[in-house]
Amino acid sequence: MALLVISNLPFALIGGIFSLYISGLYLSVPASVGFIVLFGVAVLNGVVLVSQISQLREEGMELQEAIMKGSLNRLRPVLMTASIAIFSLMPMLFASGAGSEIQKPLATVVVGGLITSTLLTLLIIPSVYSWFEKRKVETEM
Repeated sequence: MALLVISNLPFALIGGIFSLYISGLYLSVPASVGFIVLFGVAVLNGVVLVSQISQLREEGMELQEAIMKGSLNRLRPVLMTASIAIFSLMPMLFASGAGSEIQKPLATVVVGGLITSTLLTLLIIPSVYSWFEKRKVETEM
């Protein structure tokens, strides 16, 4: 399941790089720090979702039902984690005063990456979890 959680990182990376490209900023030390923050939040969201689904499976719930119920149960925590990070970085994203050259790349990477990472966490991880579980059952037989 660790591979499933880590598979969320490319989605975060794509969003961070795309947001840097759109804003016309370059990869710098603050942007690199932003990627570290972004990866931490993306992994946290993946762990929250996968652990809930796994817990429901251990309780004996069918695969599709566990995925549906786990995804619905963890929709709010995943969205809240991402939205708090995004909204708290908005002032840094739109800063133009002294120090904004440091703040803007960091905020751009985190906000752009969290948007793609959160959407894809909620859409892709449940599907991939189902695929992993079906492969696991096939290899056990």
